[in-house]
Amino acid sequence: MKKLSFLVLALGLILASCSNTEQPNIIYILADDLGYGELGSYDQEKIETPHLDLLADNGMRFTQHYSGSAVCAPSRCILLTGKHGGHAYVRGNHEWGERGPVWDMAKAENDPNLEGQYPMDPNEITIAEKLQEAGYITGMIGKWGLGAPLSTSIPNTQGFDFFCGYNCQRQAHTYYPQHLWLNKEKLPLNNKLVVPGTKLAKDADPMNPDSYADYTLEEYAPDVMHREALKFIEESGEQPFFLYYATPIPHAAIQAPNEWVEKYVEKFGDEEPYLGKKGYFPHRYPHAGYAAMIGYLDNQVGEMIQLLKDLDKYENTLFMFTSDNGPTYNGGTDSPWFNSAGPFNDSMGWTKGYLHEGGIRVPLIASWPGIIEPGSISDHPSVFYDLFPTLCEIAGIDPGTETDGISFMPSLLGQEQAAHDYLFWEFPSYGGQQAVRMNKWKGIRKNILKGNMEIELYDLDKDIREENNIADQNPEIVEKIRQIMESEHQQAELERFRMEALGDVK
Repeated sequence: MKKLSFLVLALGLILASCSNTEQPNIIYILADDLGYGELGSYDQEKIETPHLDLLADNGMRFTQHYSGSAVCAPSRCILLTGKHGGHAYVRGNHEWGERGPVWDMAKAENDPNLEGQYPMDPNEITIAEKLQEAGYITGMIGKWGLGAPLSTSIPNTQGFDFFCGYNCQRQAHTYYPQHLWLNKEKLPLNNKLVVPGTKLAKDADPMNPDSYADYTLEEYAPDVMHREALKFIEESGEQPFFLYYATPIPHAAIQAPNEWVEKYVEKFGDEEPYLGKKGYFPHRYPHAGYAAMIGYLDNQVGEMIQLLKDLDKYENTLFMFTSDNGPTYNGGTDSPWFNSAGPFNDSMGWTKGYLHEGGIRVPLIASWPGIIEPGSISDHPSVFYDLFPTLCEIAGIDPGTETDGISFMPSLLGQEQAAHDYLFWEFPSYGGQQAVRMNKWKGIRKNILKGNMEIELYDLDKDIREENNIADQNPEIVEKIRQIMESEHQQAELERFRMEALGDVK
């Protein structure tokens, strides 16, 4: 791993150019399963995202930004710790099932020991902890997924002064849960228990919207969390703040406020209902419902920007928006209909859960008034584990720990940018996978858990959909990628994430 110094001179020039010389506020919004092609600024044609599009117009749009992994928990661990999938502690989703019936939401409601995922090592240093040391007040809103409520790894023990949201990824499979968490205490919501996977009643008319009443309850969790986010910003006072806003939107289930659904029903017209055959909840208007969720999130972004302006904080706030991985394929979502993966292959096996471009290349919009050139575009290849050194540099502090990242602060400033020799991913799920991006080359190894060690090779300049495996034509490139896969892999501390074909001891 590389230990990276920060550019004191560059930071001094930046701060001198700001309207005030304080450290900038930082808002980092992480959408959940939002594809590369689901924003207007990334050529989405059906879903309207005016606030995020304006943010891109006023800032920078990255075209080659990558998530840390292909599913929730490892991507978030990599984001917060700056360590790629070959070094990270959490490398896949781990529901920690040895505790008992963790998927039983009724029992989990009364026993917090059944909530949450396997915890990060409490000795892990997160970017939130570094920013705390630099004088920031830190807040986390949304989905955690990196440690159960009674474990040593919750937001409040991993660098966040304030937390409101879902501790558990499973609980986030409904947008109308019976509770969220407010710091270390349960926050009850006025919703009855409707377990994900609940189908329509046998005698229900699937064409009647009233048949779906159980899937739209009283308190919509994104509303509750958003109010807490705005309150956190308001109460930050003169202290610089870091807000990690890990919204569960648009992860299935398809559930959105009715006024937003109606807007898209009017736009798209009538459609066939989704009856729940691919999990989560049925929906009378699945296309309209899915678009409504993203439209609702876009509106939340607009509300945050307006609040920053009202508080005279906007000019000194760095705003970033991205997604934890590519679009999903279940729960009634329809990625091909929306062109959710943009230019990448959006078939099953090529998006969420897989290290192909559709599964890990994600949008990134960055806005910082007076600092980032409006309407600019960066094609710098960057990845989640770059965020740690980037935010440290922005805050004017030394990372103080080894990371796998390179700060992309120079890209934000339109300056010459140091580049990675390669980007690396390792994901011991969905068959077991490794991937390397090296200039135009993309190497990927799949089905490692079945003993496969063959590497597929794609030329992304000519084959962005990764449809033509040219490994046999480029043995020297394949060998370089094989060596990277070998050198960047360290045996996981958790046995669950070990892969015997890579030499790990089970």
